[in-house]
Amino acid sequence: MTAPEKPNRPLGGQWTRRGVLAGLLGAPALFLAACDGGSGGSSGGSSESPLAPQGGTATPSSSPKASVAKITVRPANGTTDAPFGDPVKVTVTDGSLRAVALVDATGAVIPGQLSPDASAWTSTGPLVSGTKYTVSVIADDHSGREADANTSFATATPASTFVGYFTPEDGSTVGVGMPISIRFNKPVTNRAAVQRAISVVADPGVEVVGHWFSSTRLDFRPQQYWAKGTKVTLSLRLKDVEGTKGVYGIQSKDVTFTIGRSQTSVADLAADTLTVTTDGKVTAVYPVIGGSPEHRTWGGKLVISEQFQQTKMDSATVGLGDEYNIPDVPHAQRLTASGTFIHGNYWSPASQFGKANTSHGCISLRDVQGGTDPTTNAARFYASSLIGDVVEVVNSGDKQVDPANGLNGWNMTWTQWKAGSAV
Repeated sequence: MTAPEKPNRPLGGQWTRRGVLAGLLGAPALFLAACDGGSGGSSGGSSESPLAPQGGTATPSSSPKASVAKITVRPANGTTDAPFGDPVKVTVTDGSLRAVALVDATGAVIPGQLSPDASAWTSTGPLVSGTKYTVSVIADDHSGREADANTSFATATPASTFVGYFTPEDGSTVGVGMPISIRFNKPVTNRAAVQRAISVVADPGVEVVGHWFSSTRLDFRPQQYWAKGTKVTLSLRLKDVEGTKGVYGIQSKDVTFTIGRSQTSVADLAADTLTVTTDGKVTAVYPVIGGSPEHRTWGGKLVISEQFQQTKMDSATVGLGDEYNIPDVPHAQRLTASGTFIHGNYWSPASQFGKANTSHGCISLRDVQGGTDPTTNAARFYASSLIGDVVEVVNSGDKQVDPANGLNGWNMTWTQWKAGSAV
């Protein structure tokens, strides 16, 4: 809406306070005059106001009357711990608001809404925690006399915060099965609010949906594997989002990654083979060893989540006592959080590969100690792989892997996946 025009009311003089006026009731943006706002706002004009026309000689008997419009700003001037979730409110009595500007420390204007009768203004844009704001107001009383107010306040800093640790990394190139997985360092109860503050955009476009595995884990994926070459952007806008009562996010970050060539593999543990398909063509078939009848390998679609040129594997860390302790397992690629790997194996006889399943649940390819020979099957498969590649295990004799065990949400139907979304 616009304020009634005031004929013959010049806006001469030079503005001396920087600050853009938002909600100017249809008039162009102005710079506010510098004047003392007092506590919570002020009213009344000044004989030295830069709004007054320049030139001419004042007559001693023409002392101007002060405006009776009274401006009130909340939070009050000088507040240092204003709730950042609450709007700023400006009201006027015995007059109407002509212009209100709410500006942060960088000069960015926070939008607001004027009431139909121009007696109140309420901010509509979000405030940010731990930030200083200034409020500048011009109002007119019913006789057209001007009042102004200039106040400042600062929003509180949350006492308790949370963050989300994400994978994959910014700038990485990953396989077609790579989900986006976010793990929060504190439980989230306001799941819808947190999920709305996170977006995933793919180019070329595809629907991407979030699924909560727990109060501390939220994953995103499309219905089918990503197309090769897709660029994916994860936008975290968690700052000041209340994850649970009194606990607020602190992140505002964009993460971009790229899907590389399309490679998936099938480990058939009845045939003891690993068949690798790259961009639609079979590029390798390797003999492998799978899990023994006592320690069968999980079935299903398993995503490579970590890669190690060499790592230690100790049965005590997975609840199997002292059955093995190998300090230098070469070319190891993690498939589950519980300890399933596809890795190099230099200790089993060559005759077992492609013939027997004798492992404690892992899938192994022939290798040499130290992993120094790039021509071994394990070295070749490792070199061809990316984090995010899928290894599908069939005919293992074991049940399907828990989708939450690693990055293995592909073992849920699309309907099941979408049912875990909070929005």
